[in-house]
Amino acid sequence: MTGAPSGPGGAVGLRVRRRRGWSRSSPRPWRGAASTPWIYLAPALVVLGGLLVYPVYQLGLISFLEYTQAQVSGGEPTTFRGFGNYAELFGDAQFWRVLVATVVFAAACVVSTLAVGCALAVLLTRVRAVPRLVLMLAALGAWATPAVTGSTVWLLLFDPDFGPVNRLLGLGDHSWTYGRYSAFALVLLEVVWCSFPFVMVTVYAGIRAVPGEVLEAAALDGASQWRIWRSVLAPMLRPILVVVTIQSVIWDFKVFTQIYVMTNGGGIAGQNLVLNVYAYQKAFASSQYSLGSAIGVVMLLILLAVTLVYLRLLRRQGEEL
Repeated sequence: MTGAPSGPGGAVGLRVRRRRGWSRSSPRPWRGAASTPWIYLAPALVVLGGLLVYPVYQLGLISFLEYTQAQVSGGEPTTFRGFGNYAELFGDAQFWRVLVATVVFAAACVVSTLAVGCALAVLLTRVRAVPRLVLMLAALGAWATPAVTGSTVWLLLFDPDFGPVNRLLGLGDHSWTYGRYSAFALVLLEVVWCSFPFVMVTVYAGIRAVPGEVLEAAALDGASQWRIWRSVLAPMLRPILVVVTIQSVIWDFKVFTQIYVMTNGGGIAGQNLVLNVYAYQKAFASSQYSLGSAIGVVMLLILLAVTLVYLRLLRRQGEEL
């Protein structure tokens, strides 16, 4: 006597299928479901690959070559230098001075931008509709102004001969771009002016999403506005603050237009150089394209390191990003 078949189509297989909760007629999970998001993201990834990955690859490649005007014109063959460009760059004392100035200047811009943007975002929640609309339109106008136009306007405002600022302050023909620190301060004001609207609008949207009961409870407990921001709003808005901080770091670390326009290419004897302008001078003014590319790679690595360290610190604090 032959027993019941025990294969996938027999009684044992039927019992296994019933125990697992599916039969031949029930739909099976699609194995390719995990790849569905990548299919939709593929066009964007292709575009990003063309716009970001390939230029970064070319930047890194040129930084390892001997690539000057002689190689560009075809007068001399391109040779491989390895880390020779980086050794020359790191051995240049001016590079380290410019790097320190860039870090300090970018940090001051980021802190000032976040302070002004967050303060105005809180102010937007305290004023009525008409002043709020006026402030929003003024901020968005500053944000939409091209960097070259904004820098030129600020130069006219602080012009030693015709600028209204010197007349109002009674400074006579004082030149703001002559001194190193006054020139950096003037550029910082322009950078903050054109950058704070992004922080203000983003943080304001986050504040509006906070339940009103939370803020009312904090006010009833006697908390001041600063305490409400520090103990209630800032922790709840931390994911938003992470985004605006990283974005501000990237923008302010690679400032070029404002410095180049307002200090006429880096100030007297290069006293107001930052890394982006320094790379431009090496690559295009001196035709040392390989050194300019090396500076660009160093800037990229610094920004990646700052972003990763910042995100790692937040992860250690238990933040969901």
